[in-house]
This record gives sequence, structure tokens and C-alpha cells, in this order.
Amino acid sequence: MSEESRLRWLCRRGMKELDVIMTGYLESHYDLASEAEKKAFVTLLEMHDPDLYALLMGRQSSPNRTIETVVGSIRDIFKHSSPRLK
Repeated sequence: MSEESRLRWLCRRGMKELDVIMTGYLESHYDLASEAEKKAFVTLLEMHDPDLYALLMGRQSSPNRTIETVVGSIRDIFKHSSPRLK
């Protein structure tokens, strides 16, 4: 299984909203991200859905600055396309 296929599989979540958000970041920004940001994205994919959702919605924060950078990028991408993320 290729790295992209593995990541695409990990983007499949129990919540449809997270599927859309995480797959959208993978397709539009992952290839251009730094190695640290790629690792942070994988860390996000390893989180449980409620924790990931809380982090993306701003209800929770991460002590890891790179993870916060990736979360900020994800929010920026989708705030214009989804009223839930505004």
C-alpha cells in the first residue's frame, strides 16, 4: 500500500465531516507541507474522532506548535466552504 493510499484510508473517519475535512487537506495541501507538518497531520489522523473534532473546532488546543499550524491551515481551507467551521 502506498503512503498516499494509507493516508487516504486514515482520513476515513466515523464522522462524515472529518472525512471531508481531512481528505480535503490531504488532497490540497499535504504534498506542499513541510516534513514536520506532514508528521503533525499523521498525528492528527491517529487521534480519536471526538478529540480531533474538538481540536479542529477550537474547543481544545494542542501543546504542539506544528500541530496547531496544521490545524490552522485546515481551518483556513474549510472556513470558506463550510459554515460549521466559521
